Amino acid sequence: MDLSTDYLGLKLKSPLVPSAGPITQEISSIKQMEDAGAGAVVLYSLFEEQLEHESLELHHHTEVPGESFAEATSYFPEPFEYKMGPEEYLKHIRKAKETVDMPIIASLNGKSLGGWIDYSKQIEQAGADALELNIYFMATDIEQKSEELEKKYAHIVKRVRSEIKIPIAVKMHPFFSSVAHMAKELNKAGADGLVLFNRFYQPDINLETLEVEPNVILSTPFAMRLPLRWIAILYGRTNADLAATTGIYTETDVIKMIMVGAKITQMLSCLLKYGIGHIAEVTSKMKLWMEEKEYESVEQMRGSMSYMNVDDPAKFERANYTKVLHSYK
Repeated sequence: MDLSTDYLGLKLKSPLVPSAGPITQEISSIKQMEDAGAGAVVLYSLFEEQLEHESLELHHHTEVPGESFAEATSYFPEPFEYKMGPEEYLKHIRKAKETVDMPIIASLNGKSLGGWIDYSKQIEQAGADALELNIYFMATDIEQKSEELEKKYAHIVKRVRSEIKIPIAVKMHPFFSSVAHMAKELNKAGADGLVLFNRFYQPDINLETLEVEPNVILSTPFAMRLPLRWIAILYGRTNADLAATTGIYTETDVIKMIMVGAKITQMLSCLLKYGIGHIAEVTSKMKLWMEEKEYESVEQMRGSMSYMNVDDPAKFERANYTKVLHSYK
């Protein structure tokens, strides 16, 4: 049974790939993922804003006291002696590469164009096999036109592509006015792969403290319907490899995503809930299903249920809208 797949020009032994999150912060966990059957791993994201915050904190605790007490800064080493910046993340990449044989995909969430370019170059130099750009801009400016924001996404990808040689994937969100056109533009700008979809974590309100606070909720299996639909629509229409993420829990979820055209399926919530060993369980059940249905490889099934290959493509569009609304009993 051949579960191997090609993603971003990389040969993976399996389409199951743990996605960016806290579970990839430990090298021992990454090793467990490989042993459980993962084809690759996407490391937790390097956030430019977090690096800026740490730098400002250092400045506050060294420079500010010095304005009041002449001897205060003498207790601290010179600024260049501090290991500020992405050093720990780059060290994590190098250590992961030394420990496992599967591809290591880094994840970057930048803020400024200079940050996107500089950190991308450092990540490549650290040995990452590929880079996932987690572009996360909320359209909150009422004066900013949608096309202006979309051009900003494409421009970041184009500039990063011009600076590094390793493959680039872009983690898209589903809120563009035209998802299909945006996928085309990102691919045109240099994205080798598209990860569908990024989840914008929504804020909550604490009624006891009357404060806005983050409230992370794990994805549910139902959430996979959105990327499933768009991967099915985009398959065969873009040269970018398609990766599915959000709501993927079981072997049936993985199989469905491959059938609509995904090269890989990224998993996180199910691993946080059930543990890293869940990868092996999904792999085993997937092989059993393929054997029962007489599939010899994942490549054999890829795209078989995509928009371009099903008998009635309208089922992925609005034409089936009324029927769906009346289908619940």
